[in-house]
Amino acid sequence: MTKIRAAVTAIHGYVPDYVLTNAELETMVDTTDEWITTRTGIKERRILKGEGKGTSVMATEAVKGLLEKRGISPDEVDLLICSTVTPDMKFPATANLISHKAGIKNAFSFDTNAACSGFIYTLVTAAQYVETGRYKKVVVVGADKMSSIVDYTDRQTCVIFGDGAAAVLLEPTTEEVGVMDHKFQSDGCGHIHLHMKAGGSAYPPTHENIDAREHYVYQEGQAVFKFAVRNMADVALDVMNRNNLSSEDVAWLVPHQANMRIIEAISRRSCVPMEKVMVNIHKYGNTTNATIPLCLWEWENQLKKGDNIILAAFGGGFTWGSVLLKWAY
Repeated sequence: MTKIRAAVTAIHGYVPDYVLTNAELETMVDTTDEWITTRTGIKERRILKGEGKGTSVMATEAVKGLLEKRGISPDEVDLLICSTVTPDMKFPATANLISHKAGIKNAFSFDTNAACSGFIYTLVTAAQYVETGRYKKVVVVGADKMSSIVDYTDRQTCVIFGDGAAAVLLEPTTEEVGVMDHKFQSDGCGHIHLHMKAGGSAYPPTHENIDAREHYVYQEGQAVFKFAVRNMADVALDVMNRNNLSSEDVAWLVPHQANMRIIEAISRRSCVPMEKVMVNIHKYGNTTNATIPLCLWEWENQLKKGDNIILAAFGGGFTWGSVLLKWAY
């Protein structure tokens, strides 16, 4: 029996117009362009401005552009999944709002949350729906308005994050392209190093935790760095090895854009040279669920059918994983 695979047949991204530069951050917190660039590799990031504008605003633009690029109507979409840590509201799902705003009426939709690993987790989840043969057009969105949960008095975290969204369309194919393999892992012990304490059911919003600034991202940089470098590289190597791929066989490594030092360390550990590593952290910072698809969107015109692309991510929880994606067009 011929195996059905889920192929990426279109991709589109969206970033807000407002550019928050390191120079502007120098006026907000005790930092410098040199300090930020040396430690993170980030020069600027995009910020979504405007009252009442949430993650769905950016995600909807990405989805609309995706459908237009592929030449299909919203009515043809079977399923839309949004991976985000910054939903517009606790409920309904941001995916529901995106579908409504994009005119998608014949699909079901839901959100996922695996922190910065969310996009690749969701990509593989969506691929399962396609591989059953039941769903023909599935949209996966990675989007976050990180500026909504960043403390702009904390120089350790506020320099890192930005806002953005990107979406991919998955369609069935019988060719040897698409989502080929993956390996995912998680370890809840890591939550102490990277989390947002308040706002959930354990610590609902109160004057006390708001005053304590516990509804913002908390990160212990050194601990996260060590876990991220080791685990992202190891899982990417595992996927490469079990698919008999050497670094020469890999067209592109697409790591989560968390920190330039982490990206360079993963390049070294996986033996994939930096000239084959997608990097846009200097322009957008860490957009959490949007980093990997934004890279694919920016490099789209350099990708060739059959290219072996290794996606690798690491996020709060901890969560981490890698996907072998063989480009389909």
